[in-house]
Amino acid sequence: MRERIPHEVVASVLAGATAFIGGNALHLPTWAIFISWAGMFLLGAKPTLRNATRLWAAMPIGSAFGLVIVLLDQRFGTVLGAGQAAQNTVLAVLILVVNCALMYTGRTKLFGLVPGMFLGFASFFATCFGGFGFDPGNAWAACLSVVAMNALGPVFAYLSRRLTFARADANATVPDASASASARATVPDASASAAVPDPTTASAEPPVAARV
Repeated sequence: MRERIPHEVVASVLAGATAFIGGNALHLPTWAIFISWAGMFLLGAKPTLRNATRLWAAMPIGSAFGLVIVLLDQRFGTVLGAGQAAQNTVLAVLILVVNCALMYTGRTKLFGLVPGMFLGFASFFATCFGGFGFDPGNAWAACLSVVAMNALGPVFAYLSRRLTFARADANATVPDASASASARATVPDASASAAVPDPTTASAEPPVAARV
C-alpha cells in the first residue's frame, strides 16, 4: 500500500489534537490515550476491530482491579498500625490477593488479554496518584477518567492509518504464471528416468543363449 499522506504526519497531528482533550477543567489523563494506542500496534501492524474489542474489554477490568486495591487500602491500610512498615505489609497483602484475582480473570475467554488488563491497571494508578481526573484524589473519578481515555487509544490508532488514504501500489509485481509453468516443465521426470535401462546392470546378466 502507498500512503498519500505519511503515517508519521497523520499520527503527529492526532497526537497534537489530544491537547484539546486534556487541556480543560476536567484535567483528563490524555497520556492514557497513547498507552492503548501503542497497545493496538503491539497486537499487530494493522489496527483491527477485533484487537480493539480485546483492549476495550481488558483495560477497564485492569483499572477496576486497581480501584479495588486503593479502596481497600484506604479502608484497612492502618489495621496493623500507623507505621510505614505496617501499612506496607497491608498493601503488599492487598496487592497479592487482588493481583491473583486479576491473573485468574485472564483465564476467561472475554478477558484473556492479560497485558491489556495491566495497561489499564497501571494507567489507573498513574491517574489516581498523579492527581488527574475531574476530581483529583478521588479514586472513583480517576477510574472513570482513565477508562474513557484508554478507550480512545484504539480509535486514534485506527485513524492514524485510515487518514493516510493509502492505496494499492500500481508498481507491485505479480508472479508470472507462464514463467512458473516453464520452470515446472524443466524439472526432470523421475518416472521417465527410471524407465531407461542401466547399462551396468544389463551387462551384468549374460544373455540366455550364452548360458545354454
